[in-house]
Amino acid sequence: MKVQHALAALPFLGIVVGMFFANSVEPYVLGLPFAMFWVVMWVVVSAGLMAVVYRLDTRDRARERGERR
Repeated sequence: MKVQHALAALPFLGIVVGMFFANSVEPYVLGLPFAMFWVVMWVVVSAGLMAVVYRLDTRDRARERGERR
């Protein structure tokens, strides 16, 4: 499996699977219940991970140059 595929799967695993472990109201983090903070954190982390996946994708750069891959 490519690194891009593993990085793209992390947000899904973090939100869906991690929610079973983070399913609690206490403690409050930044004024949010912990479960809500967990989801918001993964949304922000997902944006960063997708930026990394975009940079690692060589097909997109080849497409911009007009090359076939």
